[in-house]
Amino acid sequence: MDKKVYTKRSKEELKKVLTKVQFETTQENGTERSFENEFWNNKEAGIYVDINSGEPLFTSIDKFDSGCGWPSFTKPVEDENVKENKDVSHGMMRTEVRSKYGDSHLGHLFNDGPLSEGGLRYCINSASLKFIPVTKLEDEGYGNYLELFKK
Repeated sequence: MDKKVYTKRSKEELKKVLTKVQFETTQENGTERSFENEFWNNKEAGIYVDINSGEPLFTSIDKFDSGCGWPSFTKPVEDENVKENKDVSHGMMRTEVRSKYGDSHLGHLFNDGPLSEGGLRYCINSASLKFIPVTKLEDEGYGNYLELFKK
């Protein structure tokens, strides 16, 4: 749906524009605290984009309350903007989720999501995301996503 070009900013630039938590999460594979992050309980309609590159990642339409304290989604808004990597850190085997163009660490993918929606749970750090409300999609250059919210 989206044909913009997205690029990763340099670490030096990101250190200037991101908070410490945003930088540690996106660039150093960190994790913010559950239930103490910006979007875990956000119910407003809109899209979530990579805080680094601006590439569209998820929508409020696919967001659900998983009870884990982080924003959870059943699927990406644009499959090609999300990549998956094997993660064996912390003595666990998980699937890491990263943005394709910004190469930001977003969170992890689990197989315990709503079965009616495919059974996936993208557990994503708020610190990796910027939220664009439906009312600002056009102004912020994401007007082509308005159609998703007219169903």
